[in-house]
Amino acid sequence: MTRLILASTSPYRRQLLERFGLPFAALAPQVDETPLPGEPPARTARRLAEAKARAVAATLDEACHVIGSDQVAHLGDERFGKPGSVERAVAQLQRMRGRTVEFSTAVCVLDEQGRAQTELVPTRVRFRADLTDAELVRYVERERPLDCAGSAKAEGLGIALLEVIESSDPTALIGLPLIATARMLRRLGWTLP
Repeated sequence: MTRLILASTSPYRRQLLERFGLPFAALAPQVDETPLPGEPPARTARRLAEAKARAVAATLDEACHVIGSDQVAHLGDERFGKPGSVERAVAQLQRMRGRTVEFSTAVCVLDEQGRAQTELVPTRVRFRADLTDAELVRYVERERPLDCAGSAKAEGLGIALLEVIESSDPTALIGLPLIATARMLRRLGWTLP
């Protein structure tokens, strides 16, 4: 049976893929995630999802199916990356307060010959307008979302910051759209209920 590889060291993506009950390995992709000049956020997500899968596939000496995923949080063309610090996380959340932010999440699955299937799953998230600075600081200090694009973990306490989530796949917001991933894996012969 062909091995399954997740081109990510994200604990969130790993936990999502574990839902399928399939054996897989997770490997770190070595990819420059800098957006190209003038590149729209959705195109960045698609390009990086495939680049991550290809970067890991290039390091393997056996045929595997490789899953890559990327997410870009944006308000128009303004992007919100992983904040890395409490101060930047609070500043991002202040900027998003009362606004609708789009999370463009792409997934790419490579087959043994390197042929790619790629899908983009957008998620629109409206942050509460009545959020106080004290609530935002308290949230960031409690949940420490410093490694999450947009500084909010909807799968945790971050859900309390939101008014509405609109998406065809709720797992896309966490970082790996499982509905699309399952569809692509089934096309490659994986058995999923």
